[in-house]
Amino acid sequence: MVQLYTCTMNLAIDLFIETERMEPKVVNRTIDDDIQANGKGVNVSLILKKLKTDSTALGFSGGFTGRYIEEFLHERKIPTRFIHVRENTRINVFTQVNQEQTEYKLVNKGPNIPREKIDELLKIIAMIEAGSYLCVSGSLPQGISETILLEISRIAQEKKFHLVLDSSYQSVMDCLMYQPYLLKPNEEELARWFGKKEISLEESPVYLKRLIKKGAQRVLLSFGGEGCFYADKDRIIYGNAPKGKVVNTACAGDTLLGTFISGLLNGEALDETLKHSIAAGSSTAFRKGLTDFSDTTDLEKQIKIKTIEGKI
Repeated sequence: MVQLYTCTMNLAIDLFIETERMEPKVVNRTIDDDIQANGKGVNVSLILKKLKTDSTALGFSGGFTGRYIEEFLHERKIPTRFIHVRENTRINVFTQVNQEQTEYKLVNKGPNIPREKIDELLKIIAMIEAGSYLCVSGSLPQGISETILLEISRIAQEKKFHLVLDSSYQSVMDCLMYQPYLLKPNEEELARWFGKKEISLEESPVYLKRLIKKGAQRVLLSFGGEGCFYADKDRIIYGNAPKGKVVNTACAGDTLLGTFISGLLNGEALDETLKHSIAAGSSTAFRKGLTDFSDTTDLEKQIKIKTIEGKI
């Protein structure tokens, strides 16, 4: 059986708040709140579990906040191999302000990770079996250089396991020499990697081809409310996003990725996998927490997948 691992180096507890208005220097009463164990790789593991795909969560965990995340995952039968550190895992705050019809995101830096703990994680990664999958997602806490992505990419190529990278750092471009199995940027990250202010939907295929030619085996490019591209050496396909009221964008990309990985592992047709993934990501965006997949069939009816190009 293929083993699947997610790695979240900067775990988080996310506090979601809904309020009518947000005014300075006064007490702002909330309408609703929710606490969720989070971190991008954790979200991928949670989505995979909902899709009956098992994974093991790796990363760094600290203090009472880290223990909460571990307990949360264990309750859902998701095994963990977290390295314990002294400082607390971070807490982020996402506030939906109804009067302004906007969302405020306050994201903390995370704990300081000593070098010996980093080495401990790399040793675990080096023991991943050939043919397995490792999904490395999200930001890095204090004390960890983005060059760790290069170290992990080198290990993946050497040990012959499939590496999925969902990270905004510029060093992702240097990882392409190790031919990662899948990249998942959004449109802002793609533009930053190529030194552009922005890249339009129409321009995207040009840059997807460049990523493939530089070494990426596959790219899943999320464009938020405008949809999503998938590219490999044989094709570029695109699907639009369904319409709905956006409540929380924090976990939509993780839902998209987790659903896509599940489809790939189950051998689904790529166009169907992309459609399922866009619907699932949108479903998460339209609610406070992760999707339960109850509305994805209806959302899929709004999504059309089209081929942009054949062989790259």
